[in-house]
Amino acid sequence: MVKYIFVTGGVISSVGKGITTASLGRILIDRGYNVMVLKIDPYINTDAGTMNPFQHGEVFVTNDGAETDLDLGHYERFLGIDLNKYSNFTSGSIYSTVIAKERRGEYLGQTVQLIPHITNEIKERIYNLGKDSGAEVLITEIGGTIGDFETPPFVEAIKQIGMEVGRDNVLYIHVSMTILGPSGEIKTKPTQHSVRELLGLGIHPDILICRTGKALDHQTRAKLAIHCGMPEEALIEGRDTKMIEEIPLRFEKQGMARLVMKKLALEDRPIITDDWEQMVNKLRNPRHTVSIAIVGKYNKGCDAYMSVVEALKHGGIANDATVKIKWVSAEQLAKKKGHESLHDLNQTFSDIDGILVPGGFGHRGIEGKIAAVKYARENKVPYLGLCLGMQCMVIEFARNVAGLKNANSSEFDGDTPHPVIDLMPEQENIEKMGGTMRLGLYPCVLEPGAKAYQAYQQPIILERHRHRYELNNAYRKQLTKLGLYASGVSPNKELVEVVEIPDHPWMVASQFHPEFQSKPLAPHPLFRDFIKASMELRFFGKDLTTETQRTQR
Repeated sequence: MVKYIFVTGGVISSVGKGITTASLGRILIDRGYNVMVLKIDPYINTDAGTMNPFQHGEVFVTNDGAETDLDLGHYERFLGIDLNKYSNFTSGSIYSTVIAKERRGEYLGQTVQLIPHITNEIKERIYNLGKDSGAEVLITEIGGTIGDFETPPFVEAIKQIGMEVGRDNVLYIHVSMTILGPSGEIKTKPTQHSVRELLGLGIHPDILICRTGKALDHQTRAKLAIHCGMPEEALIEGRDTKMIEEIPLRFEKQGMARLVMKKLALEDRPIITDDWEQMVNKLRNPRHTVSIAIVGKYNKGCDAYMSVVEALKHGGIANDATVKIKWVSAEQLAKKKGHESLHDLNQTFSDIDGILVPGGFGHRGIEGKIAAVKYARENKVPYLGLCLGMQCMVIEFARNVAGLKNANSSEFDGDTPHPVIDLMPEQENIEKMGGTMRLGLYPCVLEPGAKAYQAYQQPIILERHRHRYELNNAYRKQLTKLGLYASGVSPNKELVEVVEIPDHPWMVASQFHPEFQSKPLAPHPLFRDFIKASMELRFFGKDLTTETQRTQR
């Protein structure tokens, strides 16, 4: 019998439901339980694929090519598992399915309504994932905030699941927030009202997680317990932290795992591994520091590059280092007065040890990214390019080494005389935007002896993709002859997957997105070696570049 845990949130959006879900999954996995997770998003979009990264953050891509909410990245990283398209669905996909069924006549004669038709579809997807995954525990995060207009159908569905499978098989967790008053006292009214709203929808939370900037004293806990109608031991303190990896350990220390096992009548299993705790200890006690510049176009906030930031952190774990990130605006780097740049790149990158150019779409900021690539190549600074970061590396090389004046991508300049990056043939007649890119896991064959091969230590790899454009094979031979090494290609050799420059200390870029597969307990090989190369530049710079170049930096 599958046990179901539902996580809701109150008071504000982004209250921490995703990290709560991931952390709970981690502490159950550490006890040997088979856990699956699900994120339900209440927006009308079919998926996250076409949403603005400034508004919604990163689009996380699964092995099967689903474009999903960034919380699935947290789930994969914390639980150490690979998810699929069934681990995320939206209001839009639910309504589309129900309307399609109505058009096919599956509800013939019925008035199609929120209850039971929409709620039944929601429940069916939850039940199917629990059954098909073989999980002992399915944790479902309900997106949005209790009280939003969009959430009631989902809350009604999970209430009905509690009635159908029995309350011994369902546990409700509510994540809320306390705030600090003018005198520094903890105010609990927002949480009280949030729980009251949830009670009004028919759900009594079994566990209340209180986000707080300071410790909850006994008086505050007692007040919350009385007004929210639950025992004090069911209140879990969600203290603010800059190191989210600590949260499973904090939950464990407060007895959350035992609360869950007791409520769901699960076997009280002991912890069978301390791998997570050892990893957190390495994060807390780094031996080294390394500084990495991310030259991006969606820097505001940084949720748009969530997996990149986390993968850099994982690369640091593998090298006993803390990674300090310097955010560099590609748009600002691109600004010029006449033909002269308004930015001194030597000054911009004077305090960094490595440069990373992440993925993205559209022409905005492209010239700034290309300028960063040029700086990394000429000054022998370790460089990692991801998807668009690879395309910028190809364009820069074509312009400044191959002498192909005005070389560009046909995405940014349809009239370029040298489209060294061009639309993939299978993308030419596609009209719809959503879900039509080259998405998901594809194989790549690595060249022995290349830096990419040295990182992976295997000839064939599988990586996740999200792109429409590729290196134009009409220029491949010319660029290779001049030193742009295609060190990874598709099995049919038609698509260049990895490029690098052999006479550079470490300059590697991939058409795929390695950040999506990096995990704290299994750092991605490319990020591991990129951080290693950056550390070598910091500590042994004279061995990697000339004294003059080092002085210029």
